[in-house]
Amino acid sequence: MIFLLVAGFADSLLAFRGPLLEALLARGLEVHVAAPQLAPGCPLRLRLEARGLRVHDLPLRRTGMNPLQDCATLLHLWRLKRRIRPTHVLGYTAKPVIYGSLAAALAGVPQRFALITGLGYAFTGEDGERGARGLLHALLPRLYALALRRTHKVFFQNPDDQALFRVQGILGPATPSCVVNGSGVDLLEYPVAPLPVRPHFLLIARLLGDKGVREYAAAARQVKNRCPSAVFALVGWIDDNPDAIDQAELDGWIADGTLRYLGRLDDVRPAIAACSVYVLPSYREGTPRTVLEAMAMGRAVITTDAPGCRETVVDGDNGFRVPVKAVDELARAMQRFIEEPALAARMGARSRQLAEEKYDVQRINARLLQEMGL
Repeated sequence: MIFLLVAGFADSLLAFRGPLLEALLARGLEVHVAAPQLAPGCPLRLRLEARGLRVHDLPLRRTGMNPLQDCATLLHLWRLKRRIRPTHVLGYTAKPVIYGSLAAALAGVPQRFALITGLGYAFTGEDGERGARGLLHALLPRLYALALRRTHKVFFQNPDDQALFRVQGILGPATPSCVVNGSGVDLLEYPVAPLPVRPHFLLIARLLGDKGVREYAAAARQVKNRCPSAVFALVGWIDDNPDAIDQAELDGWIADGTLRYLGRLDDVRPAIAACSVYVLPSYREGTPRTVLEAMAMGRAVITTDAPGCRETVVDGDNGFRVPVKAVDELARAMQRFIEEPALAARMGARSRQLAEEKYDVQRINARLLQEMGL
């Protein structure tokens, strides 16, 4: 059997899907991966090849809206599948799901699967909205529907996304689907770390408006006015997404002391170990991987009552949930950890327990492989 995994972001192959790829190799499959920016000789490609994977560079622009470029991506994927003849294909993120599924159907791949890891920018828009978001909000559901009709099963990372696709007719009644608990986390790779002495909050995210970065900065400013010693760290980078934070905005938060910016990190574990509470005020997620990593390391979590986020936090148990875009509520939740220092330890211990019960990557991958007949 030959398995092809198609991704829109090359770094995610090892960071998010490494254990799944290892599980596939352990079952004796010939495993191929395709993603952009994997030219011959590049360091990531060499690391993938060293694990026994067959690697293919993919001409795909993750955030582009050029139809000619997207047609070229579809053609490239069709040719690739005709050449390597996979028995199973799995795509994740929007373009790999859409064009990967269409190409797989055209190439006659026997088993075709899609993983919806989150809906993001296009699905947070409103009907009738103008501009890039409005165009995507109108177009993307139709493209998903066209592609998913040609899959044998669709995986979702939260029940809200699954329900939305069913209600809107994006996923028809004839296509099976199931929900898995995110991409999971390797509990051995993310061990519990001691808590710091002083209040230290952390957000790890691409620097997008939809990730709640502005709300995080605004709430941090409120809390620092009352508790100047509290630390608010930010890890991430400015993406080429239309919703990206402006560089001048980020520079302002750094200059006035609101945020401690750590840049983009290849290994986020030291940043998580340094914090006492992890914060993700996102507008919508699949299942946020950074929250799972923080939970595994024994950190309380503040997140939003939004799809994908709400599943990770039992309010008042392993953290707090606040409404989307609610700066004052977010600041109050942060303030509680300052006023009640024992909360971080108690809720952090519960986070680790929940990570062990629900988010162990080995359990999640076993479910995926079972659902794919592997």
